Amino acid sequence: MIDKISPSVDAAVADIPDGATILIGGFGTAGMPAALIDALIAQGARDLVIVNNNAGNGDTGLAALLKARRVRKIICSFPRQADSHVFDALYRAGEIELELTPQGNLAERIRAAGAGIGGFFSPTGYGTDLAAGKETRLIDGRHYVLESPIHADFALIKAFHGDRWGNLVYRKTARNFGPIMAMAARCTIAQVTRVVELGELDPEAIVTPGIFVQRVVQGDAACNA
Repeated sequence: MIDKISPSVDAAVADIPDGATILIGGFGTAGMPAALIDALIAQGARDLVIVNNNAGNGDTGLAALLKARRVRKIICSFPRQADSHVFDALYRAGEIELELTPQGNLAERIRAAGAGIGGFFSPTGYGTDLAAGKETRLIDGRHYVLESPIHADFALIKAFHGDRWGNLVYRKTARNFGPIMAMAARCTIAQVTRVVELGELDPEAIVTPGIFVQRVVQGDAACNA
C-alpha cells in the first residue's frame, strides 16, 4: 500500500543532510512551506544551498533559516526588498554567497531539471555580468546565453490538499514554483493544509501527480517525530 504521509514535519525533514541543495517554494510568503522550514531549523542541517524566488521576508520562514546561519549559498531572482534585512546583513558581511538569476531563467532552470533538459539558451542576461563565464550563441540574429538546469536533493513546497499517494492541488497564487520544484528534486516534501482521502481530489484538478512527491505532511501536525 502506497502511503507517503509523514507523521510530523520533524519526521519529514529528519534525513536532510548538511550541504544539501534544497528548493523552497513560495513567492514572498505566498506558498512558503513555513512549518517545514521551521522543522529544518530545529533539525540543524547547515551549509545548505537554497533555491528560492527571493531571500526571505522579515524574520520568519526562509529569513529565519538564514538568520540561524544554516545557509552557505542562495540562488534567487529577487534578493533585496524592504524587509530582506537578514539577507542584506549577511551578504554585506560576506557570510553568504549569492547566485543572482533572472526570474524567468530561474523558473526555466528548475523546470529544465525536472524535464531532463541538459541546458537551454536564453536572451535574458546577455551582455551583463550575469552572462560572465557562460557560453553565448547567436541564433537567428539574436544573442543568447546558455543556462544550466538546477537539480536539488530536496524540495520543500506547500500545497492546499494532498492525499496519501502524494497527489497535490494548490490554492491560487500559492501554486507558483511548487509544481516545477517537485519535478526537479530527488525527494519532494509537501506541506499541505489538509490530507484528504483517495479519490477526493478531482483527477482533472490535480496539478502535481504523486509520482513527483515522496512525502506529504499536514502543516499543523505535531512537531514531534
